[in-house]
Parts: sequence; structure tokens; C-alpha cells
Amino acid sequence: MTSTIAPTTDLDASLDALSLTIVPDAEHLDNIKTQLDLVLLAIESITNISSEAMLQAAIDLGLESIVADRVSLWRLRQSNPQRKGQSGRKKLDVEEARALTLISCHLAKAHNSEIRHAIALLEQLTEQNRAPYQDPILGDYLDKFQNTYQDRMDNADLPTPDLLTHLALKLLIDLLFYSTSQGSRRLWSALLDRSLIA
Repeated sequence: MTSTIAPTTDLDASLDALSLTIVPDAEHLDNIKTQLDLVLLAIESITNISSEAMLQAAIDLGLESIVADRVSLWRLRQSNPQRKGQSGRKKLDVEEARALTLISCHLAKAHNSEIRHAIALLEQLTEQNRAPYQDPILGDYLDKFQNTYQDRMDNADLPTPDLLTHLALKLLIDLLFYSTSQGSRRLWSALLDRSLIA
């Protein structure tokens, strides 16, 4: 899928659209970091994209100064306090959180058809009172999400398999909303709201 580089004026408008209704303190930023990492994990799991696709999204959006390479992307994602290990962890500032929000929604929009198809399958299975794992696409998504989550997150914070399945499916549904033209505002608003109650 081809992408176009957003003009700086569009980028500024996008960043400006992600205004702060509150000024997040350190604890709120920790919650925002966690949520952003989980959104990206859901995108990875449903689309099979790599970090290279995330870096390409940063280039498309003119965000290379914030997400310059794989190491900087890894450090931003490693700022999630639930991640394993301390090495390379950094504080995530508000501009970096905005950048990851735009990248997440750009990727969700680029893979909107895959996300829509997966949700249509989920609705179908729910109507038939069947488990999501009974569909190959949803089963693969849930397996990848759970395996990657267990791989990357601190063992002390690991939820039960049922809770992880619920989280993965909720994030999949959320991705549909984040893939719309107003997706970045929706995600940013959700991040700020969740950071206060998480």
C-alpha cells in the first residue's frame, strides 16, 4: 500500500488537534505509555506489520525527528512501565505520545479493511454463540497478541488468559474507531480519559 508524506502544515494541524484538556503528571503519562504500547501491539497482531512499517508511518507523517529509527521506536515503546527489563527505558514526553498516537491511527487507517473484516467475523461468531478462537483469522490474532504480550511484559503483571483475550478483542474493536478520519482525536481523548482512571 502506497503512502504519501503529509505536508508540514497538515502535520502541525494534526498535532495541534491533539490538545491537552489536562496536563498529565508522571503517573498519567505512565498510563498513556501503557495504552499506546497496547494499541500498537494490537495493530501488530492483526496486520503482521513490523517495526519497519511503523518507521515508514513516521516518515509518511513527517515525524522522523521524534521516531528516527528502530532504536528510538524501541525506547519509546519500552517506556511502557509494564514491559520487561529496565535497560533503555526512557520517559515519554507529551510530544512523543502525540507522535505515537498519530502513527497508531495512520497504521489503523492503512489496514482498515483487515480490521473491519476481523470485526465482522467476531460479530458473526458472537451471533452464533461461538468462541473467537474458532475462526482462523481471529484465532491467529488472539494467539499473536497473547504470545507477544507474555513475551514482552513483566511476569508480575501478566493477566489471566481470559483477561488477555478480552483485552485483545476490546483493542481490536477500538482500532476500528481509530482508523477513521477522526481516529487520532478519538485515541488521544481515550488516552487522556483512561490515564486518569487507570
